[in-house]
Amino acid sequence: MSPKTEINLVIKIGSNVLTQDNAKPDLKRMQELSRQLAYLKREGVNIVLISSGAVAFGRGEIALTEKLDPVLKKQIWASTGQVELIKTYKSFFAEEGIPVAQILVTKEDFRDRKHFLNMKNCIQGLLRQGILPIINENDTVAITELMFTDNDELASLTAAMVNAHKLILLTNVDGVYDGPPSLPEAKLIPRITKDSFSEEIQVSPIKSAFGRGGMLTKLNMAKKSANLGIEVLIANGKRDNILIDVLEKKAPHTVFEALAKKQSTKKWLAHGAEYYKGEITINEGAKEALFSEKIISILPVGITDSSGSFSKGDIISIRDEAGSKLGLGRAEYNDLQLKEKIGQKNQKAFIHYDYLYLFQHA
Repeated sequence: MSPKTEINLVIKIGSNVLTQDNAKPDLKRMQELSRQLAYLKREGVNIVLISSGAVAFGRGEIALTEKLDPVLKKQIWASTGQVELIKTYKSFFAEEGIPVAQILVTKEDFRDRKHFLNMKNCIQGLLRQGILPIINENDTVAITELMFTDNDELASLTAAMVNAHKLILLTNVDGVYDGPPSLPEAKLIPRITKDSFSEEIQVSPIKSAFGRGGMLTKLNMAKKSANLGIEVLIANGKRDNILIDVLEKKAPHTVFEALAKKQSTKKWLAHGAEYYKGEITINEGAKEALFSEKIISILPVGITDSSGSFSKGDIISIRDEAGSKLGLGRAEYNDLQLKEKIGQKNQKAFIHYDYLYLFQHA
């Protein structure tokens, strides 16, 4: 594989890929994946790695009593295991002559636009220096309400942030099936398009034995990334040479076809559905204007109600008068200023078109 143009690739390695059946870290698999990542970097691919596995490393290092609070237990394993995880990666990549950097994040880091851009600039700076960023959730400080669903969500957010061309999600199955993968009659779905994506796809509700996620989260995150113009590939990280083979289309996998690319700000907004700070309701006329062919901002005259305490720059959820969610936007001024202007003409736009993301189904 010899790319002639710059390629940004985000790769997420799941807990089940890096963990053996006995719950101990799979160092052989980890080293093999590191070798493939090093090969791709030497071929000119910009790579950002999202890696699970900290809890597995921590569990192997420290034995804790069953009576200990489960949340505290996970925090202890995550904090001690993250040291071993990054140390192991550093050792494997040092053999390949590639320096690495550790970035620990929480969902809160993606909520604030300035913080988001700060993180983006840091990652881009690392890539320009030939350093491989390795990102994981900071489980020791994340509170339940602001935890990522799992690292698939973190990978999707990161792919949008760095304007990735492709997002690869490595799991312990070959991709998405038309039925439970355990059944012999289940067939792998090689390609999923916007038209073919359907709720009829059979997804197992069983989550990872070593992580928080499952195939349902992968489907949702893959669909969201594809809608933002990022091609998503789901493949089996337990297969030898999987990264190179899947990029050269030599290994079984499922690809989510990318739609037209969105602006960077709209990619940021697209992932704000779970951490918006306020909410507005717009009237029917404003709704019709939003979904017309014209480029429209949201003005106070079209707003009928608002709720929540928010500041300029915060993410706002947009609903119609029936309560249906229409999209997300960035506030141009705070909640008190908006309440003074609701329903009034000749006022500055509350949400500018450049900072407006509308849900496709609306």
